[in-house]
Amino acid sequence: MEVFFQSVQGIFIIIGLIAVGYVLARRNWFTEDTTKLIAKLVTQIALPAYMIYTITNDFTAHKLITLLPNLVIPCLSMTILIGVSVLMIRLLKIDPKHRGLFSSMFFNSNTVFVGLPVNMALFGSQSLPYVLVYYMANTTFFWTLGTYLIQVDGEQKGSFSLKKTLGKLFSPPLMGFIIGLLLVIFHIQLPHFLMSDFEYLGNLTIPMSMIFIGISIANAGLSNLTLHRENVGVLFGRFICAPLLMSALFIFIPGPALMKQVFIIQAAMPVMTNAPVVAKLYHADSNYAAVMVTETTLMSLVVIPVLMMIIK
Repeated sequence: MEVFFQSVQGIFIIIGLIAVGYVLARRNWFTEDTTKLIAKLVTQIALPAYMIYTITNDFTAHKLITLLPNLVIPCLSMTILIGVSVLMIRLLKIDPKHRGLFSSMFFNSNTVFVGLPVNMALFGSQSLPYVLVYYMANTTFFWTLGTYLIQVDGEQKGSFSLKKTLGKLFSPPLMGFIIGLLLVIFHIQLPHFLMSDFEYLGNLTIPMSMIFIGISIANAGLSNLTLHRENVGVLFGRFICAPLLMSALFIFIPGPALMKQVFIIQAAMPVMTNAPVVAKLYHADSNYAAVMVTETTLMSLVVIPVLMMIIK
């Protein structure tokens, strides 16, 4: 029961911050441009600063280098989930217009806007390196195969751009991770005032991410939430198939207990908030993607405490 209450308290932290964004959005505090600005501030300013400060402040070169081989675990998990999503598309007879989106949402998870603050609330800063490892794999899969599948759903069939894909892969958060990694490996110490700036900016990451999620839920509208078979299929992938598969992999690939816990939680995160944006860009069904972001985000508030009781 102690584990359950610890998990619930961590989730209440997240719910409180999400509620702020939701209530303010319902009171028309935010325009569409404001919402985009918050997303940009998090992904392009706060999160990179958070990566640089935390990595250089809390980790050694040896510790970081030994983490990189663990990339194989989330990569293997997502590869298998892609195959499972193809089977689910046939079994559930998913609408051809939604097949790419369905598959992308089935195997990719929200490792930053929800995954990072949830893991920090549940496990503390020691979980960050494992969060980053999963983030690297997840980002690579989404901006390559995941984006391509969404493109196929839309009007711009299969116009895969290597330049744009590489630009998304080497996003500001990943660059922040790489810079932090290089600073630690080469034992480079930045001036104290600069590190303080990174710390202050990085502290914006978690509250602003959760406020953004609250705004997204308000904009999607709770009345649009349904349990259509396509929606249930994505929920199955995110909250049952993905964490079960990750747990099974650790039977064959042993690792530290904390890494197992973080990877399972990351695997069971909601649909990526980028999915509706990419769907809208390529004329796929962005409303379907937005509804699934909302449904999976709300469902995660129930699923995470249950997972914590099981995996601890």
